[in-house]
Amino acid sequence: SLADAREQGHAAHTMLRQGLDPLSVKRQEKHLLLTHHATSKSFKECAVEYMAAHLEKHRNIKHQKQWESTLGEYAYPLIGEIAVADIVTAHVLDVLRQPTTKAGVSGSLWQLKTETAKRLRGRLENILSYAEVAGYREGKNPASWKGHLETQLPSPSKIMNVVHHAAMDYRSCGLFVRELRQKTAISARALEFLILTAVRSGSVREATWSEIDFDQKLWIVPPEHTKANREHRVPLVEQSLQLLQSLPRALETQKIFPNSYGLALSDSTLSKLMREMLEKLPGLSGVPHGFRSSFRDWAAEQTSFSEEVRRVATMHRVGDAVQQAYQRSDLLERRRQLMAEWADFVSGCENK
Repeated sequence: SLADAREQGHAAHTMLRQGLDPLSVKRQEKHLLLTHHATSKSFKECAVEYMAAHLEKHRNIKHQKQWESTLGEYAYPLIGEIAVADIVTAHVLDVLRQPTTKAGVSGSLWQLKTETAKRLRGRLENILSYAEVAGYREGKNPASWKGHLETQLPSPSKIMNVVHHAAMDYRSCGLFVRELRQKTAISARALEFLILTAVRSGSVREATWSEIDFDQKLWIVPPEHTKANREHRVPLVEQSLQLLQSLPRALETQKIFPNSYGLALSDSTLSKLMREMLEKLPGLSGVPHGFRSSFRDWAAEQTSFSEEVRRVATMHRVGDAVQQAYQRSDLLERRRQLMAEWADFVSGCENK
């Protein structure tokens, strides 16, 4: 209104008489308002913003859901509504030491669910680092481990019981594969392909026909389908190629091993198939991921291939950073020989 305009004009003249620039004052007030808004952003708001900005890091929906579920279950109830600028070490410790139960035993999250708590701490650190760079907070990251939380919490390696995936004795793999080949389900072919290639379950289940090069006899696993987020070339030997060539190709999907909806098979589908088979094979045990260990044991005990070849075959890094910098070859042809021997072994050995 005219009255408001006169009032603002009068205020501006007053500032000028005091040697102040009205425009500079207005900009400063706006800056203070924005700063207040930024520093009043809650931890939950900042976490949601961080996850949206880093979707490319979440290689699949499962990974994204893990972030959402751990933060939702353990962090948001305690610190979700606190301004991210006010989060201090005590808040982080409250989250990591919160009471929980496991197998009927009560204790702290850090003590009883160490792997979950360790991942949660890393996620808190990432979110708080993001908040610092975004101008939402200042000071040392209260969730950092080195020289900070390591002084307050026992090392995860000291309290965490490492449970390795149950692996089938490699001498029993021939019997298992022979029984597996009696089944016609697509899940059986996926599990057989996993055994022949010694590749992780996720890479097999997500595999598409575009990744297969029949001419070069290669399966080129893209970074987004690997745990290490880097491309991996898998040599395809005779048994692997025959398996692929026997599969029908659905027009509505590119997945090699699709479920009934044309999507990737779930991890639980392969696990369920294996459990059902083991019930009919007394004395045998293991899980799908364990076949990688079966392969490594066989290669170490029954072949003369070097440790380098064996490690690269299961997509593990070889040597330290210096050695990795100089060794650029992925030892493909040596691995092709190794995988051919493994395929022959599981296709013809007897259970002993």
